[in-house]
Amino acid sequence: MTAKLRAAYAPLLTAAALAGIAATFLRVPPAWLLLWEGPLLLLLALVARWSPVRAAIFAGLLGVAAAALWPVPLVWESGSWLEACGAAAFWALPALGAVLAGGHLRRQAGRMRQAVRDARRDQQLELARDLHDFVAHDVSAIVVQAQAARFVAAQDPGQAVRALERIETAGLSALASMDRTVHALQEAAGGPTTPVPGLAQLPELVERFEGGALDADPEAVRGLSREADTTAYRVAVEALTNVRRHAPGAAVVEVAVRRAGAGIELSVANSAAPRGAGGLLARRRRGGTGLAGLRGRVEAAGGQLRAGADADGGWRVRAVFPAEEHLPG
Repeated sequence: MTAKLRAAYAPLLTAAALAGIAATFLRVPPAWLLLWEGPLLLLLALVARWSPVRAAIFAGLLGVAAAALWPVPLVWESGSWLEACGAAAFWALPALGAVLAGGHLRRQAGRMRQAVRDARRDQQLELARDLHDFVAHDVSAIVVQAQAARFVAAQDPGQAVRALERIETAGLSALASMDRTVHALQEAAGGPTTPVPGLAQLPELVERFEGGALDADPEAVRGLSREADTTAYRVAVEALTNVRRHAPGAAVVEVAVRRAGAGIELSVANSAAPRGAGGLLARRRRGGTGLAGLRGRVEAAGGQLRAGADADGGWRVRAVFPAEEHLPG
């Protein structure tokens, strides 16, 4: 339905209503007025559904008045003013019904548009979180390795070359993360999809992290639901990113996935960073959406997230998820 056609409904109803009111008081035969009532009701519904609010109110009032007034002269001749009012009220009911039907359709369409806007906003927030969770991790790795290469280049060129290789790996990973974001946009537009990374990619993630050690129970990993699996991977990415930001030079970084009572625990723990090892990255980047944003994700997956200092001065992040029940067979 074109915008020009929709814009014509209110003027058309106004003209039809005025013509009907004039015909009523000019004593046009009742049969013609009754036939005219059908198109008038249709126009009332169309105006209530499509016309701008101000134009719809003005035209709608005229339309309801025209629909209610047409039998008044007939009843007035043979009855009292009370009977004329009753006839007008009776014939106003179909007109009000048409208005309510059109208004209901307008309201439903408005709710649908709002739902689409909310879905788009949620998707934008999701993409923003994806960029933070994945790309920030790899970019922080690039910065740390670049710092390391700058300090060791003169004394040990071989170490600098290895740092450059790690920078290349982190850069390729960041590009892959941005590709996943683009694919997510394509998915929203009906294009091809790309799977979201989960704990199956955890060994590769920890291997890229210098000094990282992984202890993952395969049975525990398989016990996570799909949502918990991807959320646990995001927690690991964010925790490792925070180690690079706030504890560069930590001698030990342990990542573990194991059973914890009735649930499954992912933990990322690092030892205390050497004094004065804050570095350029830690000075420039303090804060962000980080674990505060992940807490909502973990809770949405049915889990709990805790983070705090260890007794040795290090830091530990723990996310516990409910184990998924697997039926035998």
